[in-house]
Amino acid sequence: MQKIFKYTFITFFFLQSSMLLAQNIINTSSGVVKGFEKDQVMNWHDIPYAEPPVGDLRWKAPQLIFDKKNEILPREGNFCVQEPYERGGAPGDEDVSGTEDCLYLDIQAPIKASETKLPVMFWIHGGGNTSGLKDIYNFAKLVKREDVIVVSINYRLGAFGWFTHPAIQSFQSGLDGSSNYGTLDIIAALRWTQENIAEFGGDPDNVTIFGESAGGHNVLSLLVSKEAKGLFHKAISQSGYTTTYSLEEAYKPSKASSTSEASSASIFKKLLKSIEYPKSENLIDLVEQRKILKEVDPYTFFLLYDDENISSIPLITEDGITMPMEGMKAALGNPEHLNVVPTIAGSNRDEVKLWLAAADYFVKLDKSFLGNMIGVPKPVLRDKQAYQAFNYFRATAWQLRGVIQPLSSMYTAGNKDVYGYRFDWDDHRRYLFADFAELIGAFHASEIPLISGNDDIVGDFDFILYPAGPSKRFTEKNMMKFWANFAKNGSPGISSNNKEWKPFISNNEQSIMILDKRSAMRMNKFNKDLSSLIAELELSSVINEREQCALLFQITTFVGEDVFDDYQNSLDGKCTRELARGFLDENSGVIDF
Repeated sequence: MQKIFKYTFITFFFLQSSMLLAQNIINTSSGVVKGFEKDQVMNWHDIPYAEPPVGDLRWKAPQLIFDKKNEILPREGNFCVQEPYERGGAPGDEDVSGTEDCLYLDIQAPIKASETKLPVMFWIHGGGNTSGLKDIYNFAKLVKREDVIVVSINYRLGAFGWFTHPAIQSFQSGLDGSSNYGTLDIIAALRWTQENIAEFGGDPDNVTIFGESAGGHNVLSLLVSKEAKGLFHKAISQSGYTTTYSLEEAYKPSKASSTSEASSASIFKKLLKSIEYPKSENLIDLVEQRKILKEVDPYTFFLLYDDENISSIPLITEDGITMPMEGMKAALGNPEHLNVVPTIAGSNRDEVKLWLAAADYFVKLDKSFLGNMIGVPKPVLRDKQAYQAFNYFRATAWQLRGVIQPLSSMYTAGNKDVYGYRFDWDDHRRYLFADFAELIGAFHASEIPLISGNDDIVGDFDFILYPAGPSKRFTEKNMMKFWANFAKNGSPGISSNNKEWKPFISNNEQSIMILDKRSAMRMNKFNKDLSSLIAELELSSVINEREQCALLFQITTFVGEDVFDDYQNSLDGKCTRELARGFLDENSGVIDF
């Protein structure tokens, strides 16, 4: 009788498992999720990886969910609190949208089951750590073509993700004492992936983190975070940067700066005023301040940062918990902190053109016959040489500070498996009303559609920016191949036209891969540094003195730590922060296309 019961139980167990697999129903640590087929891959959406960070859990480390019996249902609008943006951003018609209950992830996997566990690619979206959501990215083509699994996540944004105030940290310890809750969210999602991805066919021992812009920034942060150690095995930073803030800068800076209005001390004063609190700040102790901060409506709090006087908000903070006190740039070169895994870092040749093209200082709108027919004005560059110069200096500085410096530091700290690139592809359609290669070129984030194989993110402009043809097919195919090869074995490999992507440093020389169409894809030596770039700026004859000063300020303060004072004697010592900021403020007008 016991044997009959035993065999009946085993038969039932395998039958039940087969039925679940056939229906793509997966038991995870946070509940049961049912998959569905779309775009010729399997999809599992809106899986919660941590408890909603609401109420007392606001500004605390995420708490993993352990409820295997919970039935996970799709949730619309589960993106984090942010400003809506109609092109490639969160939906919404008001000044703010989203929810604090936003710690969810999506998984895409090949339909056909594999005999071996597949490489996992863990996507961290960009958006300045103030905007963005998992739902606008679709990696189905990459998943299908290269036989990988992609995990895409949401994480807390803006001041809900990065916030330093004694009313918060003074009452919390351990990971809760961190200032970097968005970073901890990403780490929590990686922990969830480690525990659950095998059920989806993924290999928990082969996880590659990759992200663009703020996502690339977050990738670099995980490379020096002790809490992330062992949770991933390779890393790709696309247009990342190394800027971090001290605890003083985040809370109450001693000197006025472009970010001091966004310090938590300044914001708290604004908060008391906005809610018409009956007491002044000096009459409120930390306990009462904490209650106010924990209970304020999230939209009310978010809108305190929606002010023209606030140029940024504190992002990753040097809290000594998730980010070493010495900051990201130094930590990347410190063997004590560096998580040594094969790493790719790169940027785009025309990183800033998308923003320059929206500046009234550089572009004016004219009418054209063809433009009028399709309802698109004709953008005309006021000064082509100055426009190209601004992009060259800014984009090269981004490459130096966000790519070359981090890779060099990692190499010095003991990571020899590092690779660099520059994305140059700009084969957009050229119309009578606009030369898009000249106007926006290889702009910021323009590589994402070619890596994912999906250009829906650019909306109605896909037929202009990513026209079908041999150029797009070649570059898309090879970028997918490089990214997937790297995820599989730690090396990007060789392109379809036999161009090998070699390590960043070989024979004491620095080289990067130029990612472009067939005739232009190549390895290229790199021998610039910030001092030589500034020497070029001083000799430039196509921009005036005020423009030179603005550029000096931008290339020494953006993308990395503020080193303007180190170069203040450049330009004959005539450039000051005040002069640079004055020029930028004076010419801050944007074009509404």
